[in-house]
Amino acid sequence: MRKSLKNILVLLFVAMLMLASQGYAAEETAAAAKSAFCGTFWALAPALLAIVLALISKEVYSSLFAGVVLGGCFVTQFSFLDTVDFVVNKGLMDGMKDTTGVFIFLVILGAFVCMINKTGAARAFGEWAQKHVKSRIGSQLATFVLGILIFIDDYFNCLAVGSVMKPVTDAKRVSRAKLAYIIDATAAPVCMIAPISSWAAAVSQYSTGTGYNGLELFIQAIPFNFYSLLSLSFVVMLVLMRFDFGPMARYERNAMLRGDLHTVVPEQAMQELEDNAPRRGRLVDLVLPVLLLIALETFALVYVGGILEGKSFADALSATDATVGLPWGAIMALVLVMAFYRLRGVLSFRAAMRCIPEGFVAMVPAILILTLATALKNVTTALEAREFIAFHMEHSAAGLVNFLPAVIFVVAGVLAFSTGTSWATFGILIPIVVSTFDPTSPLMFIGMSACLAGAVAGDHCSPISDTTIMSSAGAQCDHLSHVSTQLPYVLVVSGISLVAFLLAGFVHNWFIVFPLVFISQVALMFALKKYYTRRQTVQE
Repeated sequence: MRKSLKNILVLLFVAMLMLASQGYAAEETAAAAKSAFCGTFWALAPALLAIVLALISKEVYSSLFAGVVLGGCFVTQFSFLDTVDFVVNKGLMDGMKDTTGVFIFLVILGAFVCMINKTGAARAFGEWAQKHVKSRIGSQLATFVLGILIFIDDYFNCLAVGSVMKPVTDAKRVSRAKLAYIIDATAAPVCMIAPISSWAAAVSQYSTGTGYNGLELFIQAIPFNFYSLLSLSFVVMLVLMRFDFGPMARYERNAMLRGDLHTVVPEQAMQELEDNAPRRGRLVDLVLPVLLLIALETFALVYVGGILEGKSFADALSATDATVGLPWGAIMALVLVMAFYRLRGVLSFRAAMRCIPEGFVAMVPAILILTLATALKNVTTALEAREFIAFHMEHSAAGLVNFLPAVIFVVAGVLAFSTGTSWATFGILIPIVVSTFDPTSPLMFIGMSACLAGAVAGDHCSPISDTTIMSSAGAQCDHLSHVSTQLPYVLVVSGISLVAFLLAGFVHNWFIVFPLVFISQVALMFALKKYYTRRQTVQE
């Protein structure tokens, strides 16, 4: 069956290329004109193709590339040479340019993790955790708490939490898929409710020119960000109830009973960074570098934002560029940590330098996926996918009034799912939300919350999301395994959040709405546990 499916996919891809070749024989001016596919439903087709192929074939690289090629065909109206030129230059090359800072950050963090492993500090932390973290529940809750504490940036959160907690969860037989889910479920949601974060800065930046203080809008919207709040509570309930459902149940069962942490390890699985050095490291060799990295990353973000030019901390964070600040702080931390390890005598300079290419190799899968995902985002941008969704939202939802928060939540989710990015979703929807609502109405802040919550929900669902990719990299989990196991959880929380925004559109008080939906979430979790426990008993 799998072989037949692959043959079908190959034939479809070849047919696509043949169609493009035929288009090349068409009139030469076709590529110069605006494509007929721009601003239509077909603008979403490349992203949807990539997502469907990835979920069916379990092969992410070719799926993403097929989406990029299809998008290139649409943009150039099936002109062969123009399609090749667009895919290479506007897709892949521009995709690498757009994420250069992230690539540097990933490589440095890969080297950072490698050095920690080489010193034996990760082993020392694992031994310490073995004494203080007594159970699988404890290891998962510790991961959750660390994810809450690292709220400055989601990329940094994903990789830092993964590298620190992976030895602990491995020792307690927690599957890598579950680790990736906990990382993903705390990274973006906690950044979305933390006023001091790169996400708050992005929202503030996208709110400029709307007549509102972006940071104030963000803070006022926090209590109504139901998806983020419910995602955090959902993780805690899953852990405390010792309960999993959907594909995650199989991964967790294999980890507990067989010690199989991966279940699915295809060829593109993340390469593990091995520790072959003398194990002289101590707990301080992990804690101090991580704290130093957090401090320098925080300083770098506000420095890039202009804190030394007289701006306040909040204003500097609002004006920062995370793609510049994150590698800036990471480079400084890497140099200082190298010096620290050399003075401690736990890692030589030569061994530290060898960690840089080793860290790069470990991050190659994440970098490749991120490049292709960014190329796909560039293609959908060229096809005006965001404008298509925004136009229909603005013109069809204007008369719904009290239903608008729920509509915005759905639209933001679809847009983020299709493009794989929350930040681009903010950029297109925030100005529309601000212009739609009466500035004196509570619906203004509820609508803003719905926009932010929907963007995070769609981002969590999407296999081409950068945050989802980073979570897989942080946990060193197969990317599609993370996507498939996380999806049922995201859909459950999204469904409850949709109900919450429907209620909030009529009851403009989060203090009433949130307790109601939280109780509903608890009741649903107990019902699901009872159902799946009974089902498992019958099967046995």
